[in-house]
Amino acid sequence: MVKKILRWGGLAFLVFFVAYRPQSAANVVTSIGGGLLDIANGFGDFFASLGSSMSS
Repeated sequence: MVKKILRWGGLAFLVFFVAYRPQSAANVVTSIGGGLLDIANGFGDFFASLGSSMSS
């Protein structure tokens, strides 16, 4: 029951945030996307480094 209330409350907040602060919402999404991209690049660098050290 609590999980359902929190889910609907989160959805209502998201809709409110996007409707009344679209620029701020876009900045949040951009920041999250940038962070995920940095993480993916870090994993890629790690595996590239791991692969090159194994082949040497």
